[in-house]
This record gives sequence, C-alpha cells and structure tokens, in this order.
Amino acid sequence: EISSHAPGRELSDPAYEPFWRGAEETGAVLFLHPFGCTLDERLDRWYLSNSVGQPTENAIALSHLIFSGVLDRHPGLKLIAAHGGGYLPTHIGRADHAWSVRADAGTDCAQLPSSYLKRLYFDSLVHDPHVLRALIAAAGADRVLIGSDFPFDMGTEDPVGALRSAHLPEADFHAVRGGNAAALLRLT
Repeated sequence: EISSHAPGRELSDPAYEPFWRGAEETGAVLFLHPFGCTLDERLDRWYLSNSVGQPTENAIALSHLIFSGVLDRHPGLKLIAAHGGGYLPTHIGRADHAWSVRADAGTDCAQLPSSYLKRLYFDSLVHDPHVLRALIAAAGADRVLIGSDFPFDMGTEDPVGALRSAHLPEADFHAVRGGNAAALLRLT
C-alpha cells in the first residue's frame, strides 16, 4: 500500500523512479490509498478532509502519474486506486481537454489522459451506483475490483450489495465481484 503523497514529494518525483521500476519488474500489485489530506484548513470541518479530501488526493496522485509520464515509462505497473480513483475517472474529460489545448499540460505524457484509465485498476468503493457505472464506463469493467474499506466507518459492510445496487450486466458484476482480482493476482 502506498500513499497519494509523501512529505514534500509527489509520486511523480524522479526520486521514485527506482521504486516504479522495481514494482514493474517484479510484477508487484500496488494499492494507492491516501493517508491524510494535504489540502488546507478549508477542509477542517464536517469531515471534509475525508469526504472531499481523500477523493481529491487520489485524483491528484493519479494525475501526477499520468501527466509526468510515469505510466508511459512503466507501462507494466499494476496499480489499484482506492475509492474508485477519486474524482479523476468521472472528470477525466477536463484532463483530456487540458492535455489537448494547454502546451504545459501535454509535455510529458504521450496519450490523452483518459487512455491511461484502461491501464490502471480501481476499487468499487464510491458509495453511489451511478458513480460506479460511470467509473466502469470510463475505465472498463475489467479494471474495477470490489472494495470495502473495512473496518473503517467510510467503508461498507456489504460491498456485494453495493455492487448489486449498480445493476451491472451479469458478466461485469462477476468480474468486479472477484474475477478481476483473481486475474490480477494470478489466482486463476
């Protein structure tokens, strides 16, 4: 498990290149989960540091990996993003637009940011069946694994029920429920 950031460094920092290379070469499965929130005091009340901050942290971390070219340099990385990857998968159109129209946004990644979603994995813990369907539409049913965040209060006690509430096609339901994890972990 890795955090969405380290003190003073983003995951795109060149100092992490040996880590990414080693993870790719060994086939390690990495789980990206934010530990805390780096955003300011605007999120100090009402548990916004978690309900808003954690999905934002994931979106920032994944954006760094995409826009910096880490995923281009290490196409074999096996990375699962917690909480459905935060806000990035459902707002990837904005990243694609920036990549297309801003010279400073498209210098280090070779493809549209949305194309990288099909190379990442995401857990299903998004707390909304509409968002889960949007995640699957953006990344593909084969890139989503069941998530629970157990035993934390922001998790779900019934991840299969949460998955059922999205009314996915049967094949997608079974893939997300366990088939994708079994394939990723080479259990089948």
